[in-house]
Amino acid sequence: MPGWLRRLWGSGIGVFGSAVVAVVALAALLSLFWTPFDPLIGDVSGRWAGPGWPHLLGTDGTGRDILSLVMAGARTTVFVSVGAGIVATLVGVLLAALGALTARVVRETVAVLVDILIAFPVLLIAMMISAVWGGSLWVVVFSVGIGFGVNIARVTRPELRRVQQSDFVLAGRASGLTPAQNLVRHLLPNIAPVFIVQLSWSMAVAVLAEAGLSYLGFGASVSEPSWGLLLADLQRYIAVHPLSVVWPGLAITLTVLGLNLLGDALREATDPTLSRRGAQTHTPGVVA
Repeated sequence: MPGWLRRLWGSGIGVFGSAVVAVVALAALLSLFWTPFDPLIGDVSGRWAGPGWPHLLGTDGTGRDILSLVMAGARTTVFVSVGAGIVATLVGVLLAALGALTARVVRETVAVLVDILIAFPVLLIAMMISAVWGGSLWVVVFSVGIGFGVNIARVTRPELRRVQQSDFVLAGRASGLTPAQNLVRHLLPNIAPVFIVQLSWSMAVAVLAEAGLSYLGFGASVSEPSWGLLLADLQRYIAVHPLSVVWPGLAITLTVLGLNLLGDALREATDPTLSRRGAQTHTPGVVA
């Protein structure tokens, strides 16, 4: 087993974060083939049933099974978080590389562009785009991904500049490596801990963004199960059926928490300075 994986599984927050993310991913995958009931079809005669058999989490006002809705909503969550993470990675790496490894004019232009883009809230941009193009999960993915890709670029650009002055990078350049090869072989692995934290944070905020936008009517359509839509439907009856609102809210909270904790644990597991410090801490002292 690789050392970073041992350190990850040796951390309490790493185990908890991994377990939460794995459960959400498994629920999303399972919902593609099976859910206890059809999440989009309800039975009016069984509406507002409490938790029990066969509706383990109860039903909503149209008789839909809440467990099936939560499982199907996990698909939307995984799609948005992974999609936004991919977009944020591409945008962040591209802008950070342009802002750290190119000519001075390009670096300064990219720095100004990043400063301008980062001034606009991601959710506001997503709402504006949705108002023009209509509510869509793709709008959420690209608006959140681009917004947090800019944030990743802002944070990782100084790290790239710092690592660029390292001896092993200069040696690689002297040996004939192109800037792209140096970026892939030396620079990106050494900024991975910072990058992982920013990426996990972006994916966690993407979950919140999708839920918030769907809650406001700018995200998923009614034909796409979503935790935000489910929360919006159920919160109108919170005074009468308060327990039903707990399940989508708990799913959102645990997913965001799990992604953040997993990102922190991965940073500690992959950071070479932290691993060396831990090794020195556990090295037995020499007895004179």
